[in-house]
Amino acid sequence: MTHSSLQSLPKVLAGPIVRKVDAKSVTFWLVTSKAYDFEVLLRNGLNQELLFDNKVQPEYLSQVPVGKHAFVNLLTIEFSSPVKCGTSISYDINLCSEGEPSFSITSLMPDLVYPKQSLPNFVVKLDLRKVLHGSCRKPHHDSGDGLLVVDAQLEDAKLQQECGPDILILSGDQVYTDDVAGPMLVAIKQTIALLGLFNEELQGAAIDSSYKVFEHPHCYYQRPELLPDTPSSENTQKLFFGGKKKPIFTSVNANNHLISFAEVMAMYILTWSPEMWNQVDITDQDIPESFRSIFSAEKAIIENFVTGLPRVRRALANIPVYMIFDDHDITDDWNLTRGWEEAVYGNQFAKRIVGNALIGYWLCQGWGNDPKALNALYNKCEEHFSAGGIIEHDKLVEHVLDWERWHYHLDSSPKLLVLDTRTQRWRSESNMNKPSGLMDWEALCELQQELIGQKAVIMVSAAPIFGVKLIETIQRVFTFFGKALTVDAENWMAHKGTASVILNIFRNRKTPPNFVILSGDVHYSFVYDVTLRFKQNSPNITQITSSGIKNQFPDDLLLWFDRLNRVLYSKYSPLNWFTKRRNMLVKHRRPSNHKVRTLLNSSGIGMLKVDADCSKVEAHQLCASGELVTFEKKD
Repeated sequence: MTHSSLQSLPKVLAGPIVRKVDAKSVTFWLVTSKAYDFEVLLRNGLNQELLFDNKVQPEYLSQVPVGKHAFVNLLTIEFSSPVKCGTSISYDINLCSEGEPSFSITSLMPDLVYPKQSLPNFVVKLDLRKVLHGSCRKPHHDSGDGLLVVDAQLEDAKLQQECGPDILILSGDQVYTDDVAGPMLVAIKQTIALLGLFNEELQGAAIDSSYKVFEHPHCYYQRPELLPDTPSSENTQKLFFGGKKKPIFTSVNANNHLISFAEVMAMYILTWSPEMWNQVDITDQDIPESFRSIFSAEKAIIENFVTGLPRVRRALANIPVYMIFDDHDITDDWNLTRGWEEAVYGNQFAKRIVGNALIGYWLCQGWGNDPKALNALYNKCEEHFSAGGIIEHDKLVEHVLDWERWHYHLDSSPKLLVLDTRTQRWRSESNMNKPSGLMDWEALCELQQELIGQKAVIMVSAAPIFGVKLIETIQRVFTFFGKALTVDAENWMAHKGTASVILNIFRNRKTPPNFVILSGDVHYSFVYDVTLRFKQNSPNITQITSSGIKNQFPDDLLLWFDRLNRVLYSKYSPLNWFTKRRNMLVKHRRPSNHKVRTLLNSSGIGMLKVDADCSKVEAHQLCASGELVTFEKKD
């Protein structure tokens, strides 16, 4: 790249995103095109007290090169003194490079600042009363973007000088590495070239480097031909192409499944920021003729998605954001069964693909949730990142796949617990094709210890703990016939051990009397109030599912599921006694825009309003269409 071309690159490629915030510190995430030093200004928004105004010292800056012109930065700033709950903090970040003038993010991106505000700002809230939450944001799904609703909520609160939402929780599928639109893949290719995102050597493949993927005739809309097949023959390790069987990577729309770490990093940059979209030219020049009509339709949706990215970036820069993965952040059906794991992790190339996506998750999502805990992983992996590329890529993948602390909690009121339901699975010993439990015995025991002594808890589980019984029954039937992968048979009740332990946790007299469970995953929204039958001092459990941010279930099919579920699993139906939740009473809250239906099908963002002990729980869906839907509790 020439000097003039380098000068035209944005200095900030993605971010800043406000990550973990407490009374003593704040963490910022951003990707820059140079290895900058940073100066940060933090000011109390109420009395203008200076909380920090200095260069960020090396021990508080973690900087990872992911390309010649791309650096992931995590900045943790400790306040000069602890701040009170409810304090608004304004900030600015200067990018500094020796021999060059410094630039502030607000001068580079003035649209980060809301009207009537002088700087971007966030509020330190340890008492959680209003929480925004959602999952499943697929750029090429033809609907509005729920993150634009987050931006609107923040803007209205600041204009009205009212209390806005406390935090934003993204509970899975923040990116779809396994389901990528053709125009997005074209943008990814150009972003990799512009930023010099690192090439990687590929072992056990017909081509020897990740850059050559884009030269292959099957690069666009035909990537299942490039993805590894179930390792059932001697040639699996040697072949880049899948054989006659279904590829390991089972997403129905895996036609553009990401492969390399460079592709994953480009995806994050393009999903959260408008900057690189201004640098790329989306044409169908390299698209096979038979796929150009699909490309054209996707391009119109992607172009609309991109127009909203400045507001998405602004929102994420003005509210603390917490995240956890689900399968599409890595690949569809990730760790669904023991058989799936044996097939993937026994195939060097397949393992690399999963590892690359998980490295991307760590750097772009997981790290900011709990920087101190994740610094141990950074210390293990730091030596693998160099200015010239990734060193010993397979060892880096091993380190990340072996990491077991993706779950985390906030010392808030109520306490917030975020579960890892993907990497601590309770595998079936009897049948390799049976779904694994979403959490194993050890992980569930650790969860119970976190719950003991709490008056109330907000628990984040990517998949609903209490789902739609009819759909779970259908999944159970398919599992019985060895077809768990066909129906994505992932739910808390699918594994006898996991189901028994999690339900016993709710029954334990030492665990909280009030639970709120926030979930996503399913592409529709619903709210259930759950209590124990035949028990006087039953805990009150509210299962709130908000999905998706930009994704929806096929509406006609969901309508039939909703009708059949209400009939077959009504309050007095004998079929309830054939479920694992037979000793629990589940009451539906109906969405206010419908008198009969219990399942809402609308892209948007969920809003939880709750008191200190979760005895009063309001659930709303702020639809991307502009409609406000309240889930109304039955008397």
